Amino acid sequence: MIRTQEPDPFLPTEGIHNLRDYGGYRGAGGARVKTGLLFRSGQHMEASDADLETIRALDIRTVIDLRGVSERSGFPCRRHPEFCAEVIAHEGETSNSPPHEGGGGTVDMTAEKARERMIAVYTRMPDNPAMIAMFSRYFEALATREGGSLVHCFAGKDRTGIAASLLLHVLGVQHDDILAEFLRTNDAPTREILERQSLPRMEKHYGTIEPEALRNLMGVLPEYLDTYWSKVAREHGSVDTYLEQQLGVDEKRKTRLQERLLA
Repeated sequence: MIRTQEPDPFLPTEGIHNLRDYGGYRGAGGARVKTGLLFRSGQHMEASDADLETIRALDIRTVIDLRGVSERSGFPCRRHPEFCAEVIAHEGETSNSPPHEGGGGTVDMTAEKARERMIAVYTRMPDNPAMIAMFSRYFEALATREGGSLVHCFAGKDRTGIAASLLLHVLGVQHDDILAEFLRTNDAPTREILERQSLPRMEKHYGTIEPEALRNLMGVLPEYLDTYWSKVAREHGSVDTYLEQQLGVDEKRKTRLQERLLA
């Protein structure tokens, strides 16, 4: 993994899972993805006052909220009194039965069942019209708006993980580094926050969840990203073609993003 960022990319939080900087990797032409501009996390419903101060200090001008309307109404984000960022969100649902919602019928949630469920999430995502719309708006915002940005969903690992991975690809980051950044979610020191927020809801559907199954649901595996990448390449020829035809990232926008986000 080629990364210049020496400090821990995770920011300490009390009620936000997986808040981190996803810059610092080597991109196109040997330049580096800027740090201090690109942040990702889970949702902010339980953000403490200290967490809100942390977010405020980052000077984030744009928040891309990848959750659907029912998630946002059920888990409204807390905001600092001086919060003034533009929030970009979808007026509809963005995910069909995300893992934290349980659902899908009563099953014995083994490790393999959990893995299969997550693979299904990543298989559907490339064709999901809501996610296509939100990823397109994410790229447009980063190409046109000044200042830092924060992209998040509920857990900050699946929808958010794909958004960050696609951007790093556009910036010329090598796939091994993209995968390494994707897998950093498993190192987040705030797993207990995510479990507190989602495990009771999941156990209402599944009962007791095996530890390995829980790891597959709460974390990420290399094959999750590989599933998304492979389906995109299979159906569109390449990730770059998908980015241009589905997400509006043509050569002009790609150049603009690299100019703004590489140093």
